[in-house]
Amino acid sequence: MLIRREVPADVDAIRTVTEAAFAARPAGEERLVDWLRADEGWLPALSLVAVADGVVVGHVVCTRATVDGAPALGLGPLSVLPTHQRAGVGKALVHAVLGAADALDEPLVVLLGSPEYYSRFGFRLASEYGITPPVAEWSPHFQVRTLSAYHEGLRGAFRYSEPFDRL
Repeated sequence: MLIRREVPADVDAIRTVTEAAFAARPAGEERLVDWLRADEGWLPALSLVAVADGVVVGHVVCTRATVDGAPALGLGPLSVLPTHQRAGVGKALVHAVLGAADALDEPLVVLLGSPEYYSRFGFRLASEYGITPPVAEWSPHFQVRTLSAYHEGLRGAFRYSEPFDRL
């Protein structure tokens, strides 16, 4: 398996992967990726695909977000084809995107997801860092992974890039 940056030829495959990954509980994630790609918060270096045998089997993206107006990243969606789930694809994508974000001197990555799953990557509840979610009910699943450029003054309200508001 190879993890690499998204290229234009991957767009349809990413849409297919995202649709398949979220088919059991569709919430518009496949549209979200397209909306994010067209948004000013899109960061091409942080849209990564997993390729196995020449086929895109997974995708992850981080986009520009803010904490009290300061730059931060929002991770998501993370998508893996159902036929490749539980095989380390998601794990490889998360490690790769966190490494890429750290190399770009980003301070932190925020996501909404399972604490049981994401704690293995160093994510902790955002409340431990004084970062609040856009929706209070998200708190038990709203998490932060600090990176090398993080500083303790980065606290306050988190805001995803605008396309997340459309979901």
